[in-house]
Amino acid sequence: MAEQPKLAAPATASKDELAGSEAPLMDHLVELRNRLIRAIIVIFGLLIFFFIFSQPILGFLIEPYRSAYNNFVGQHPDKVFESFRVIYTAPQELFFTQLNVAFFAAIFAGFPYLAVEVYGFVAPGLYKKERHAFVPYLIATPVFFFSGGLLVYYAVLPMALGFFLGMQTEDIEMLVKVSEYLGLAMTLILAFGICFQLPVVLTLLAQIDLISSKTLAKGRRYAIVGILIFAAFITPPDPVSQIGLAVPMYLLYELSILSVKWIERRRAARLAAEGVAAAAEEAEAKVE
Repeated sequence: MAEQPKLAAPATASKDELAGSEAPLMDHLVELRNRLIRAIIVIFGLLIFFFIFSQPILGFLIEPYRSAYNNFVGQHPDKVFESFRVIYTAPQELFFTQLNVAFFAAIFAGFPYLAVEVYGFVAPGLYKKERHAFVPYLIATPVFFFSGGLLVYYAVLPMALGFFLGMQTEDIEMLVKVSEYLGLAMTLILAFGICFQLPVVLTLLAQIDLISSKTLAKGRRYAIVGILIFAAFITPPDPVSQIGLAVPMYLLYELSILSVKWIERRRAARLAAEGVAAAAEEAEAKVE
């Protein structure tokens, strides 16, 4: 009879831990509405702020093209080139380009706040252990996203633009429209930022025991083919951008395998400790 309270205690403790988070469906919908309203207000405020400073942001995003153009001109001292410029061909094009840039910057800068709102909505329904396990992913997601964006800005975009500039001939000159260039730059930044979430996603799947390091290691050759196809599909049709995305994604895949192995070792150590504790409790119960 003495064993029953000890066996039932963990389940009771788990129920008590979530007892305060129980609420009717309508309360959850109201909370979701409030969080969505706050998120929209924050994004709209950031949109207005960044639209006011859209010119410096435009200059910042155009800098990789300026650098690639100057390098290209320096490599051809025997030719005469016009001064660097970016054009627009419709009266409203620059205005809508600035608006798109402001919205992009608002989402980029507001992402941590959006992640906090998502966590705040989900956290009450999680156990304490699950909340602690969720926090590292909340931090890693923006870090990897920003890392992908920095790689595009400082490496991939200048190399890709250098490749495109090299295709010019004496009769054909590349004149870049501001909307098309910024569309390319923002697309690449978003694509790389999302692809850099690969370790976060795979580690989270390993955390809930849906994949293992052995599965990832055995599927390495298929992953390489999938990465190459995905890079060819999502990037512009030039080898620089495709290789610039495929190589980091493969390295992130290998990093994911190491991360999953670390999770598996931690899980094995925790289960071993729980087994020792359970054995000790059984031995103590038999003594009693």
